[in-house]
Amino acid sequence: MESGMVSVDRWTAGSQVYFLTHLHADHLSGLTSKWSRGPLYCSRITAKLFPIKFPGFDLSLLHIVEIGQWHSVSLLSPSSGSSTAVSFMAIDAHHCPGAVMYLFRGEFGCTLYTGDFRWESTSERAQTGRTMLLKAMKDVQLDMLYLDNTYCNPTYCFPSREVAARQVLSIISSHPNHDVVIAVDTLGKENLLLYISRVLKTKIWVWPERLQTMHLLGFHDIFTTKTSVTRIRAVPRYSFNIETLEGLNTMRPTIGIMPSGLPWAPKAFRGMEKLSLESPPLLLHNRWHTGVTTSSTSSKTNGGSLSSGRHDHYIYTVPYSDHSCFPELQKFVEFVKPINIKGIVSSSACNVDPLYHFGGICRIQQASELLCQRLRIKRSEKVGVIDMKSSFGCTSAMQLGRKKRKRQISRAAIHVSRVRLLRRERQGVKIVDTDPD
Repeated sequence: MESGMVSVDRWTAGSQVYFLTHLHADHLSGLTSKWSRGPLYCSRITAKLFPIKFPGFDLSLLHIVEIGQWHSVSLLSPSSGSSTAVSFMAIDAHHCPGAVMYLFRGEFGCTLYTGDFRWESTSERAQTGRTMLLKAMKDVQLDMLYLDNTYCNPTYCFPSREVAARQVLSIISSHPNHDVVIAVDTLGKENLLLYISRVLKTKIWVWPERLQTMHLLGFHDIFTTKTSVTRIRAVPRYSFNIETLEGLNTMRPTIGIMPSGLPWAPKAFRGMEKLSLESPPLLLHNRWHTGVTTSSTSSKTNGGSLSSGRHDHYIYTVPYSDHSCFPELQKFVEFVKPINIKGIVSSSACNVDPLYHFGGICRIQQASELLCQRLRIKRSEKVGVIDMKSSFGCTSAMQLGRKKRKRQISRAAIHVSRVRLLRRERQGVKIVDTDPD
């Protein structure tokens, strides 16, 4: 797709239409209440929550995209100036309320932008999404995949959210006389909180802004702002730290639970089968103890992933993640089989460029290998002919110069031939490698 047509989760000037995957802060940089650069497409739930995040925003700019339905918009091609149709579909990303991925189709080919997502193999919602995506891509090759590579590293392999939720419940149940503080974001982890409330038959405290969000999502009788009616509290992640837990324990016995994939990188001890927890730099008021020795509270789960662990004396960490872990990412790439792939996360210490791990699955890698094989054969034939011609009356210096030029020409030929081969495979559509707009 040409630059200057569509932007996804990017809010700078220069595009004709804009798409929002979900309302987490790292996808909103540059979007403000006064933003007015063009039509903004989002899911129905995101549109419902939008006024809380951006009070005073011109809501006439919002365009709701129904999940599983094709939509179309007519845009101008920046290169030719002619009108071109872009079709798009939103698919449930199963990340947080309102989160979607976008599938784009047009003269440029077919592009999928996942945004943040988690499709577990055991999830019914994920299976619905797979069926929807498979139907939408019927008889169409996916040219470009923009992938949530937050945990694109084989180190990260954690259980499903259903399993992790049971681990959280086990920790709470094993501390019947403690208050419990659970770190959450302003949006997300609702299913975890609902599960705890349902099983323990208790309400959960949330801060006032979070209660407003819960009411808009339709949860009216489960959450409260009265601390006297429950021992379980969901607090903002930014306020969750060891100092706070130490202060709370001077008044009442209190434990903290951090449900996140970030602190979990299993690493085998040298010469031992035990696993330790190796924390990336997740800073909570700059007091997250990345160097604290930790111990696992239960055995490994299937696939070598860890279950739950303990930091300091008060804080438990549980690998409850709303991002796909590495095995899930691999299955997803194998499912969509893109020609090319690009990560949407570049600042995380956890991720690796998806092409490093999944390049062998992408068709651009297969085409490149086939091309190189053909070029090696052709180059060896050309070298034989040139050597015979140069053996008559040529000095050593002349032969050396010709060999140098041959190497330069060969490199250029490889680059040009790769482009031609890829264009041929894409039925003549020109590939434009741009930033993920």
